[in-house]
Amino acid sequence: MTRFYSIDDANETMAEVEPILAALRDERQELIRLRDRALAGRSSGTTDGETREAERLLRLRMQGLIDQMQAGVMRLDEMGVTLRDIESGLIDFAALVNGRQVWLCWRLGEGPIEWWHELDTGFASRQRLIDLV
Repeated sequence: MTRFYSIDDANETMAEVEPILAALRDERQELIRLRDRALAGRSSGTTDGETREAERLLRLRMQGLIDQMQAGVMRLDEMGVTLRDIESGLIDFAALVNGRQVWLCWRLGEGPIEWWHELDTGFASRQRLIDLV
């Protein structure tokens, strides 16, 4: 069952949501950096024991990051927050306005929630909350 947020409830939730989004963004950047390092190591062609151990440790670190990211995404899902984009920290909260379902839209770095969009549109079509009727 979908949880519907009021604007006040969504804003109150941001104290917990914002650090999760920041962590996900940072973990994603670190995962990309480690992936690039692993790919560069493979192209070098050396396969001595020390290199294999370094690759194993790199894979373990990458798996740890993936596990942390999955936990963050699951926490957002448990809260009824829809994650749209990790890199920008873009999320939506389901809301009911005058019996109509809409998305309250927020992105990492913004202040209080000020945007919304229709269910079948996205970030590019978001509008100010004061225009919501």
